[in-house]
Amino acid sequence: MAIEVVTTNDLMVGSSVVIEGGSPKGNLVAVFEDDGQTGYFYALDMAAAGNPIQDAMHIYNVSQIADREIASTVKIGWSSDGRKVVLLINNHPHAVFDFENRKGYCRSAFPPVSPSQDWSKDGHGWNNLAIEALFR
Repeated sequence: MAIEVVTTNDLMVGSSVVIEGGSPKGNLVAVFEDDGQTGYFYALDMAAAGNPIQDAMHIYNVSQIADREIASTVKIGWSSDGRKVVLLINNHPHAVFDFENRKGYCRSAFPPVSPSQDWSKDGHGWNNLAIEALFR
């Protein structure tokens, strides 16, 4: 079973951009943002009362990307159940949100504690099992 890629965009790292990809099954949205200094990935639940942002993870610091002058491709893809989402940059997984288990995983493992008290209580450390869960 493959993920369903809902958005594909070209990116010049360090150029401000917001890329959204909604779940094909519900009110969940994943957003990648490069604000010119950093790249972040956000989990949103549009049905949540108040602030829809459930979790946020750091993907990169622009100053640390050696080949930022080369265009990259960003994809946001969802699992078949519409509850797990992956951020792919140049087809390499950088982050995963699991809405069902309220957990985020990213290669930078930052921030160490989620901004939300309800998500990622044990941090954002990368786990290859998160990728495998997309294909169940």
